[in-house]
Amino acid sequence: QVQLVESGGGLVQAGGSLRLSCAASGVIFSLNGMGWYRQAPGKQRLLVATITNIGSTNYADSVKGRFTISRDNAKNTVYLQMNDLKPEDTAVYYCFKSGVWGQGTQVTVSS
Repeated sequence: QVQLVESGGGLVQAGGSLRLSCAASGVIFSLNGMGWYRQAPGKQRLLVATITNIGSTNYADSVKGRFTISRDNAKNTVYLQMNDLKPEDTAVYYCFKSGVWGQGTQVTVSS
């Protein structure tokens, strides 16, 4: 079965950077797209960024110009580079592929 494991979260000051990784197993990674979502306390899970199997990307307006999604098919991994982080980026970040969610990784941005 498909398994997704996120890593790379942590505590960072506003203006800082983090890179999240999502390693996939049990699936032909190069097929289909992947996405990153986030969920702040008491709020809905929202789309952050997606990448198709051919590398086309899409971003939420709130992260455009600051976040970059990428994928390495050889490593079965998708990344989310997050720059110029803001306190409002604080959330649990989840990756999603083929109907499966990862366990999430916490990102906390202090002001």
